[in-house]
Amino acid sequence: MIRSGPHQAQSENATLGPARREPGSALHILTLTPFFPYDANPVYGTYISESIEHFADYDLQSTVIGVSPLYQGPRRPLSGSKAKWLRYPQIPGNRGLPAAGAFLYWRLLRFVGKMHRQRPIDAIHAHAALPCGHAASLLAKRLNIPFVVTIHGLDVFNACFETGTPAARRRAKISAEVYRRAGSVICVSHAIEKILKDGLRQPLRSCVIYNGTDADVFKPEETTFPDETATAGKPAPTILIVGNLLLAKGHGVVLQAMAQLSSQFPGLNCQIIGEGPDQNRFANLARDLGISHRVVFMGRQDRESVANAMRACTVFALPSRFEGLGCAYLEAMACAKPVIACEGQGIGEIIQHGHNGWLIPPDGVQQMAQALSQLLGSVDLRARIGAHARQTITSGLTMTDQVRRLNDVYRDVTRP
Repeated sequence: MIRSGPHQAQSENATLGPARREPGSALHILTLTPFFPYDANPVYGTYISESIEHFADYDLQSTVIGVSPLYQGPRRPLSGSKAKWLRYPQIPGNRGLPAAGAFLYWRLLRFVGKMHRQRPIDAIHAHAALPCGHAASLLAKRLNIPFVVTIHGLDVFNACFETGTPAARRRAKISAEVYRRAGSVICVSHAIEKILKDGLRQPLRSCVIYNGTDADVFKPEETTFPDETATAGKPAPTILIVGNLLLAKGHGVVLQAMAQLSSQFPGLNCQIIGEGPDQNRFANLARDLGISHRVVFMGRQDRESVANAMRACTVFALPSRFEGLGCAYLEAMACAKPVIACEGQGIGEIIQHGHNGWLIPPDGVQQMAQALSQLLGSVDLRARIGAHARQTITSGLTMTDQVRRLNDVYRDVTRP
């Protein structure tokens, strides 16, 4: 059972009672999230921050509290950002997750209570069940307001790759109770919603809202000829990967496939945007494959640089085998680029193989090599797939589409 703790004071109960919003006024949404841009990492959680920038279009007022455990050190808002960052105690690592939500709740209580008295909060939107969803469920009960929680990844019940252990069962139990109490559980793909419903096996208020893309930022060049940047008169195509440098993201699959195509595409190169613990592993793999001189690790890049890289690349590839949806795919599609992804992931609900993208099996090195060979070898094929990809985004997967659907959820859960 989720408990709010033994130290509740009657005076606090009185001051944190249900507030009243003036009829016709904007809804005030409090967002609790561990994923949000901050001074040292301005691109962290942009899939949340960029959607919130559109809230005013739907008469939504927003307050954002970014949260981080004490052991990670302080985070400061970006210059000009109205987001607040708050730190809370947590035992480091996965061991601390079961209790993290309760600790966060107590850390938030006085601050949020004061905010609620000054400007009534209509609903709380938490990102991930632990710790923010857990804390939101306790705050929502205390304030007598609804909360919703978004699940962004396939690890719906926070097994943290420790399935079957006592710690994983405890995290799953708390996560499940958060989902049951939520006014709505928002899943970024049907793949996630299926895991959720199969795990709970009981009626649940849930919906699927795909992440949106800013199609005005991520857009194709009016005229691009990426294959005419020739060396010695031969094409110099570029594969682009954007994602955390982790084994599960599939960077190694791309590098192995690329090595097989060296003779077919002598100028082929690969740009990798992102950072992570497996960078040295990938760099060593490129060296062992004899393609180090064709692989550039670009590190973290700002949003404009990512958009420019997507516009300039020939093919976007990210064969991740553990992906709830993947915003980078949508952004590359918005730039009218052919995208190669893995079957069985959330993005498979968006990509129709051979029509607006390309799907291969997880860890499918040979299939990746075949996909790259076909796409790199045909300007017409790339242009056709890229055009359909762009149309897919503009026909229902823009940032405006996402916020409109979020607004519908907020209005529904706050309806008297």
